[in-house]
Amino acid sequence: MSAGENGALRDAAAPQGDWREVARVFGVLGLTSFGGPVAHIGYYREAIVLREKWVSDARFAELLALCQFLPGPASSQLGFALGYQRAGWAGAFAAAVCFTLPSALALFLLAALWGAAPPDTGLVGGVVTGLKITAVAVVAHAVLGMARSLAPEGARAGIALGALAALALLPAGAFAQVAVIALGAALGAGLRLAPEPASAAAAAPERLITPPRRTGLILLAIFAALLILLPLLASAGGIIAQLASTAYRAGALVFGGGHVVLPLLEAGTVGEGLVGPGSFLAGYGAAQAMPGPLFTFATYLGQVAAGPFGAVIATLAIFAPGYLLLMGALPFWAEIAAAPLARHAMAGANAAVVGILGAALYHPIFTAGILAPSHFALAVALFLMLTLWKRPALQVVLAGAAGGAVLSLLA
Repeated sequence: MSAGENGALRDAAAPQGDWREVARVFGVLGLTSFGGPVAHIGYYREAIVLREKWVSDARFAELLALCQFLPGPASSQLGFALGYQRAGWAGAFAAAVCFTLPSALALFLLAALWGAAPPDTGLVGGVVTGLKITAVAVVAHAVLGMARSLAPEGARAGIALGALAALALLPAGAFAQVAVIALGAALGAGLRLAPEPASAAAAAPERLITPPRRTGLILLAIFAALLILLPLLASAGGIIAQLASTAYRAGALVFGGGHVVLPLLEAGTVGEGLVGPGSFLAGYGAAQAMPGPLFTFATYLGQVAAGPFGAVIATLAIFAPGYLLLMGALPFWAEIAAAPLARHAMAGANAAVVGILGAALYHPIFTAGILAPSHFALAVALFLMLTLWKRPALQVVLAGAAGGAVLSLLA
């Protein structure tokens, strides 16, 4: 089948559902989808493919392959794409809002409750300390898992180590992280690193519902324009502009998993004095206990830095680039999936991301969260819960909070 015939085939399909049924299904998912992006994808398949039968397994796999290839929050992008397949643009936004809102509201209320200065004494202070310690275990687990999947052999492991070393030597900040990702992508393309295989669905495409190609190009242009313009606005001053720029850049450059957003957000908030390191880590630990996307951590940061309006702006800004890229690339996915150079570059970028997250594990996560031998012991126990005993993230967070409270009583 030619590219032109393929495009005609995909554009011929039309949504068959109503946005209200999308809102119903994703509202339940937003309240019950604990466990992070991989777990979210399992919940989606159970609800959308097996129970509701909105898409086939082949179409689900093709959309998942696209979302994993692009930067951004893969599970949120997949939800947006599934909503679009069922009920067009209204379905896409219904899926995004209903899946995101419960977690965003919970973190907004938490930030409003303790503000820029989480308590650091008493029982509540012990719980906050426990959340910081939990963040150490969670990020260590993420680094281990990502290293195994994204840097499994010598060349990619070397890129990961090089990225970590570069961040140790370069001045701290978002520019260094972006430069490391770009260099990793260039090395991946130059070395022709082993990429993830193109999806079988891309070779024999399903009848995906896509925007027109012209719409895709417009969305990609908007994505690029905001990536350039928002830092210029931030340089002119203003907390809201800084938040928007930081969140948008983080959402645009997150490869390999939601935890990678941590160092990008830390550089633009804690690094710029908008949020204190203690508040940042406590919020990140609390975010692990929430259903839905980890990206709603931006809601928490926006509220701490600039109140309710800041929370709204940060939330919109961190999700916008992923959705713009998704819908911009969707009409061209067959061609993208078949391009080996793009997959080689993505393999290198993902390896560099492992190094970035490894650097963040040391600073600010470990240096701010582990302040005593008892803290380290609790972090190791939580890490073992995740790795050896395979306990859900919610249980680990609750155990960390309880452990912090116990340590405060023993102090």
